[in-house]
Amino acid sequence: MRHFQPKLPLTLLTAGLLVLAACGDDGPMDPEDDHEDHAEEVEGVILSLSGQPIAAYNGETGQWTGELEVEPGEETAHIQVVFVDHNAQAVALDDDFYLLVEVEDASVAEFEQDTPGEFGGHLHGVAEGDTDVTFSLMHGAVGSGHADFVTAPLHVHVHEH
Repeated sequence: MRHFQPKLPLTLLTAGLLVLAACGDDGPMDPEDDHEDHAEEVEGVILSLSGQPIAAYNGETGQWTGELEVEPGEETAHIQVVFVDHNAQAVALDDDFYLLVEVEDASVAEFEQDTPGEFGGHLHGVAEGDTDVTFSLMHGAVGSGHADFVTAPLHVHVHEH
């Protein structure tokens, strides 16, 4: 059984209607124009560091496995953020989707994307402490889109090793 945020079903319905309208009268059905490339299939997130999974979010349970750690004054290697379906397979997303990362306490940590909206970035340790970070799959223009999928907060530790 799926658990959605209250506004999500309407968003999905709207997105589905837009997809049907956009994918509609283009002649014969193209096998590429199925629902494989639309956000309705997103049910989780996998964060990878140097190709190794470090944290995973299950949208059905609303739970993270793993957490992020960084030392004060340091930054992680590039963290790749992949939105996945119920089989943990990457969901191919159109160009009008982007990633928004929100850190609860920017005095503890920051998440820097090399390119605004890219599906990844670096976690910077600002000062020793703990905070949370939320990952949102956004649809629309970078900076003015709406969220199609939002994770629960992921715990971040900033401390000396």
